Amino acid sequence: MAQTKNNLTISACCTKFISLVDSKSRLLYLEGLKKSINAAKKLNTNILISQFGDFLIDVPRELQYRSLVDGLKESAPLLEESGITLVTEPLNDLIDHKGYFLVKSEEAFNIIEDVNSPNIKVVFDIYHQQIIEGQLIKNIVSNIDKIGHFHAAGNPGRNELQRGEINYPEVFKAIEETGFEGYVGFEYWPLTEKPLDALREVSQWLK
Repeated sequence: MAQTKNNLTISACCTKFISLVDSKSRLLYLEGLKKSINAAKKLNTNILISQFGDFLIDVPRELQYRSLVDGLKESAPLLEESGITLVTEPLNDLIDHKGYFLVKSEEAFNIIEDVNSPNIKVVFDIYHQQIIEGQLIKNIVSNIDKIGHFHAAGNPGRNELQRGEINYPEVFKAIEETGFEGYVGFEYWPLTEKPLDALREVSQWLK
C-alpha cells in the first residue's frame, strides 16, 4: 500500500505528456521521466502511467513504433534502478482520443515484448479496450504477466461500472483468478446522486 501523510493510497501517477513516437522529442521525454520518477517516490507509489502521443501523419507507422520501443529501452535503466514500473496506456481513438498512436492492447503487449524490461508493462483500460476490441477476459488473462495496472469505467458513457455493457463482476473475477496483485483505478464521471453507494457496491465485486 502506498500511504501519504493523510493516510490516502496513491496507486499511480502520470509522466509528462511528451510524444515518444516522435524521435525528436525523446530527450524531452527522458528528462520528464526523471522528474516523474522523483514525483512517484514522493507520493510513495511505484506505478507511472505514460501516454505516447498522436500518430504522425508524415512518418511511416513502423518508424514511429521503432521510436517508441527505442525510447522505452532508454527509459528502462532509469525505471529498473528506481524500482518504478512504467505502464504504457493504449487508448480508444473512436470516441475519446482521435488520432492517438497506441490503440489496441495487442500492439501494446508487442511493445512490452520488444522492450523486454520487467519495469515496463501495460495499463489495461477496460473501458478503452471494450470500445476498440472487446474480448476483455481473453486478452487480460492471456497477457496478465505484461499488465501492471488496470483502469475501469462503464461503457457507453464512461460512467459508473454498473452502467452499460461490460460485465464487471465477471471481468474482476477473471483478474482475481490470475493472481494479479496490483490496483484497479476507476476513471469515470458519476451520474448517480449517491456516488459513494455505487463505489461500495463495486468494492464487493473486488473481494
